[in-house]
Amino acid sequence: MLLAHPAVLRKLLDEYETLRVLNGAEGTTEVRTRMEDLAYTLCVSTGTRDVDAALIAARYQLPGARPLDDSLLLDDPVEPAPAVERAG
Repeated sequence: MLLAHPAVLRKLLDEYETLRVLNGAEGTTEVRTRMEDLAYTLCVSTGTRDVDAALIAARYQLPGARPLDDSLLLDDPVEPAPAVERAG
């Protein structure tokens, strides 16, 4: 599967999140139509069929995503546990 460039994914994610806020506030036909277009593009770009799965997949493909980072699934990121130093 071809992967979208991280800059493209970042732009798609940012625009989708912005429109999600606008849709809650203004909910115009234009905003909903653009959100549907972005959702489709995100699904195609990530090889998923659901916008929520596409958002998660896109975030994991961005630089800096950690394999076990569950903060991508939560609104409030969880701070990682401090590293334990070995004696010796």
